[in-house]
Amino acid sequence: MSTFAKRERLLLADLLETAGPQAPTLCEGWLTRDLAAHVVVRERRPDAAGGALIKPLAPRLEKVLQEYAAKPYEELIRLIRTGPPRFSPFQLKQVDEAANTVEFYVHTEDVRRAQPDWTPRELDPVFQDALWSRLERTARLLGRGIPTGLVLRRPDGQTAVAHRGTPVVTATGEPSELLLFAFGRQNAARVELEGEQDAISKVSETKQLGF
Repeated sequence: MSTFAKRERLLLADLLETAGPQAPTLCEGWLTRDLAAHVVVRERRPDAAGGALIKPLAPRLEKVLQEYAAKPYEELIRLIRTGPPRFSPFQLKQVDEAANTVEFYVHTEDVRRAQPDWTPRELDPVFQDALWSRLERTARLLGRGIPTGLVLRRPDGQTAVAHRGTPVVTATGEPSELLLFAFGRQNAARVELEGEQDAISKVSETKQLGF
């Protein structure tokens, strides 16, 4: 049975292939070639991928990313489609779902929503619930650095606190949109913001959302 992570992986690969290596993305400073290299390095080069979180390893990560970005674009797409190497923990279904569902969904939208003619995807309720479950668990980590309080709210009223503080901004939208908002894609996420105007401006413009 196909998993959410598997589905989003294949969709991301298709979008990257269609867009070509020089298309824009929502990741600041990255074209589609750079994003493809990031996805491959994250799965295939654990010796370097840690640089995304551990500052002393950042120069090594940047070097490896540049090396992979220089590879033929078609090879990067193939590596994304075929997935991690045989003995990678990402080969385990549970690990793949936990680590890659959100990763691939966000990067799929990074490609889609960087295009001028993008339209929202129709996501099924089960997938929306899965995204919400992951957002609930990581909301405070994603919002730890922002300058105001932030509450994420689904249309049905369920909420997750991303940051405690005052004044409070409440972002309302489907889990998929709230997830993009919390990952720092505020301008591309379709959410409604409530609160003091100054606080809304700070949350909308901050670069401290996400990892």
